[in-house]
Amino acid sequence: MPEPVPPAVRAQILATEHWGLLAVRSQTWNEVIGRISAQLTFSSASLVFLALAVQGLGYSQTFRILAISLGVVVLLTGTLTSFRVANASQEDYFFVMGMNRLRSAYLAIDPTLAPYFITGVHDDQASVQHTYTMGPKRDLNHVLASASMFVTVVNTIVAGGVAALVVWPAGQWVAAAVALVTMVVHFGLWVVHGRANFRASTDPRWVRFPATDEVS
Repeated sequence: MPEPVPPAVRAQILATEHWGLLAVRSQTWNEVIGRISAQLTFSSASLVFLALAVQGLGYSQTFRILAISLGVVVLLTGTLTSFRVANASQEDYFFVMGMNRLRSAYLAIDPTLAPYFITGVHDDQASVQHTYTMGPKRDLNHVLASASMFVTVVNTIVAGGVAALVVWPAGQWVAAAVALVTMVVHFGLWVVHGRANFRASTDPRWVRFPATDEVS
């Protein structure tokens, strides 16, 4: 029969895991921020290039083909960036879930620490959201201000612009209508994708230490 592990050793092991999760989480978001910055730089540079090109080419067929080609490339790289941000957000949810579990283990070692934790100490959805917001309930404001939403909006605008350029010969009103429909469809598809990711992350199967009637 192995001897029980002393509480000090258990705390050290848990702290090592905790710092490991923090390090990977920080590294993940540093990479994502770099990807977003690179995408925005590329998008801005493309707009500047088109602004300069139109001065020499005018609104000619050559300019239209050039703008469509460049817009498709910007949309493609933006879509890849959106996937990365969505994946990182899903990974981040599990990082926070893991740290909530560790705090639950800390409390198992010393329950008197409970009043000092401002973040959640369980791994159910409500407790993870508690960690993200430090208490207040997460609302639409948090979703709209997220990095994923920001990239999605930028890509939606690019998609609408490309669609408008493609059908421009059919007339301005047709181009505007097609652009609007494209933007609505594009945005809607990414909302559906985001909801699917969220449902996958918050699946009850991942929960091991749900909150009871106590404060989470």
